[in-house]
Amino acid sequence: MKCLGILLIFFVLMIFGSEHIYADQDSQARMALYKKTEALTNIPWEYLAAVDQYERQVHDDPKEGRITAIKPEPFFWTGSAGEMPVDFFPNGWGSDGNGDNKAEIKNDEDVLWTIGQYIQSYGTTEDDIKIALFNYYKRDLTVQTIMNTAEVFKKFQTVSLTKRDFPVPTEANYSYRSTWGDARGFGGRRIHEGTDIFANYGVPVKSTTYGVIEMKGWNKFGGWRVGIRDIYNIYHYYAHLNGFAENIEVGDVVQPGDVIGSVGASGYGPPGTSGKFPPHLHYGMYQDNGKNEWAFDPYPFLKKWERMVN
Repeated sequence: MKCLGILLIFFVLMIFGSEHIYADQDSQARMALYKKTEALTNIPWEYLAAVDQYERQVHDDPKEGRITAIKPEPFFWTGSAGEMPVDFFPNGWGSDGNGDNKAEIKNDEDVLWTIGQYIQSYGTTEDDIKIALFNYYKRDLTVQTIMNTAEVFKKFQTVSLTKRDFPVPTEANYSYRSTWGDARGFGGRRIHEGTDIFANYGVPVKSTTYGVIEMKGWNKFGGWRVGIRDIYNIYHYYAHLNGFAENIEVGDVVQPGDVIGSVGASGYGPPGTSGKFPPHLHYGMYQDNGKNEWAFDPYPFLKKWERMVN
């Protein structure tokens, strides 16, 4: 189990901590392709970019010679005439996007044009796009992640979003260590899925990344807490807050450094319970790979972000 845990941390570090994730050298080429496809299909570029961004985390970064990471299923691309009922993509959606009279499943222009056409077949409103994405991926969390990422790209008008922040001000009096996997007893035996950052009541708590607030409210274990889904299919969990920042709501787009609440000692009981432990921020991270979502150790990332802002 220890070896499995080490391999898992290494895998997440490769996905989330590598330089090519933080500084995408192909961002200008990607933007040009998204904008071109938007002009041809009337699908706003940020949705096309968000689909590509989602698949970058599911399939890793694009292979050499590719700009996008989108990998359509062959069944979707070529169709199923004679093998399946006629209403299941009878002719396939694969089509020529670059004018060479070929529909190549590994050609970025062909792939993005095809995806754009497929979405356009449902319509161009936000609800239409949601329906198209659900019918393509068959998974609610995937649709939610892509829609969130599109909102982030739309607000900042770029796919190159590299800034990060530490969740509390580094000038504050705080301390933390690796608490991943420690035993917990309240509510039944379970492991600690995160890192505890001890600080005084009221110390501001900040978003570490670009993302969308997916959850805000009370949990009997975590007290007042906030959940943010970022553009790398990662869910960031902030718990035991003393309270929330004014005017933050579910659906808000945030960026590194935005204050979302303050350090407290809430939780381990019904709404309003506080003071059963010293004030601290519980910070957790959960990776989604398109099929499952699992917790991983945030401590290495916290150390990296702490160095970045100092």
